[in-house]
Amino acid sequence: MPEAILTILKFCFLALLYLFLLRVIRVVYVEIGGRGRLVGGKAAKAAAPASGSSRRRWNRNGALVLRVVAPPELKGQAWEITDVLTVGRAAGCQLSFPDDTYISQMHARIVKRDDAVFVEDLGSTNGTYLNREKVTHEMPVQRGDQIQIGRTVLELSK
Repeated sequence: MPEAILTILKFCFLALLYLFLLRVIRVVYVEIGGRGRLVGGKAAKAAAPASGSSRRRWNRNGALVLRVVAPPELKGQAWEITDVLTVGRAAGCQLSFPDDTYISQMHARIVKRDDAVFVEDLGSTNGTYLNREKVTHEMPVQRGDQIQIGRTVLELSK
């Protein structure tokens, strides 16, 4: 083989190698890049209860509620499960935890059908766990069960 062709092949290989490395760096940046973002002109904080009133009403009407049991700085926050809740770091999630870097942008989905609740992992990097068992498909959640998403632990209660 002529030396000119070998040189061209070397440069092509190097170009592909650099493209691969850039792709890996981009994926890592996207996963980590959500930390410290500004959302709506204010620094992104831990997730706040959806609709603001679920925390006050859940004991009275017997609704199914997800409440944070860990980490301590988020403990006590609660969300009423009415239909579908998406969990992640993205601002568009109903349960957004932008400071937990172990949570993917779109990490998990919690669905209420009839009177049953199900959890499903959305292809997250670090996985979703139901009572310390990795969620590999849509799994039913019972009252008292704990769902771990990143460093955040949620518990289903009525």
